[in-house]
Amino acid sequence: MLIEPLELWMTATNAYVLAPESDGPAVVVDAPPDHEGRLASLLERRRLAPVALLVTHGHVDHMGGAGALVERTGVTAYIHPDDDYLTLHPEEQLRQLFGFTPDGGCRPPEHYRPLDDGLPLALAGFDFEVLATPGHTPGHCCFYLRKQGILFSGDQLFAGSVGRTDLPGGSFEGLMKSMTEKVLVLDDEVEVLPGHGPPTTVGRERRTNPFLAALR
Repeated sequence: MLIEPLELWMTATNAYVLAPESDGPAVVVDAPPDHEGRLASLLERRRLAPVALLVTHGHVDHMGGAGALVERTGVTAYIHPDDDYLTLHPEEQLRQLFGFTPDGGCRPPEHYRPLDDGLPLALAGFDFEVLATPGHTPGHCCFYLRKQGILFSGDQLFAGSVGRTDLPGGSFEGLMKSMTEKVLVLDDEVEVLPGHGPPTTVGRERRTNPFLAALR
């Protein structure tokens, strides 16, 4: 199995490419605005053909490049519809959060398939489970590979931290509820691949993450 992380854009957002092996189908998790050059180079080097884009949530640093990726490769995008208020307006997010709109803009995909809690997704030889984890945003989702013991946590859980909840639609109480019901029920050995920062494990965060102290 191949998992290739790409740290992209000015927010150091982690996008991931995973595939059973080189020279075959692949899945992309998240598409920051400036993904195109480095992602295309990785796909060419590994001889991979992306078949799906899984978007953890609608913030522009995770889906600002989704429209471009879908147009260029023909992949199917998967996004939770509760984040449409973000997903459909990436340039408004840029103006509000960063005070600019980049040349060429950011755009959502014209069409996407909706995510829902518990939805199974069989993609490129992997069996994903969708874990709806509202809190950082209403439509935030994590993607769990149970067989491989891997969780793509987006901005739900980081090494030593959790996703911020002070942006429109955020809820700290909701994030903690999602953490309790969807993330901390997983085995300690599950590897967490977050949307920012280094990888970690569920067990390490359960024991040491200061934001989870009240849940221990």
